[in-house]
Amino acid sequence: MPRVALLVIDVQNEYFTGKLPVTFPNGSLANILKCMDESSESGIPVVVIQHSSAGNTFRKGTTGWELHDEIRKRRYDVLIEKHLPGSFTGTSLEDWLKKNNIDTVAITGYMTQMCCDTTARQALHRGYNVEFLSDATGTLDIKNSAGHVSAEDLHKAILVTQESRFSKVMDTNSWIRNIKVTS
Repeated sequence: MPRVALLVIDVQNEYFTGKLPVTFPNGSLANILKCMDESSESGIPVVVIQHSSAGNTFRKGTTGWELHDEIRKRRYDVLIEKHLPGSFTGTSLEDWLKKNNIDTVAITGYMTQMCCDTTARQALHRGYNVEFLSDATGTLDIKNSAGHVSAEDLHKAILVTQESRFSKVMDTNSWIRNIKVTS
């Protein structure tokens, strides 16, 4: 039987009150919280991951860096600080997963195309099964020198890519039904 851990990636104030407000999909935070609550009830370990940076965004100790209040109110097993998009790079995540005999990670959090996508790919490369929760991850419109993409199109493109090789993509309710069957 698979041993799953829920990864809650970068659910920090920056994405709600800062310069990078997550806009798609609607309800992503509520779904993340639902996953955390259901994980606690089902005995699934919860790993909260917090991004820290030397730059202005996610600077340790700032309001934008802080975890969202609703995340802090919930039970989690470990808090892991990271400095790059991938939650495995330069962190204790893999050691913690191995110590707890985890073979499957469920990806939630922000942003779909950056830290969630990178972490999912890293997990697969390390031999983990990956579940990517389509409505418990989120993003925003991106515009830079390479072009512009809407949050909805960006999110969908990442989900399609994840499902094609890296992860099993599912929505929150499907994931919860699955964990209730296996726990």
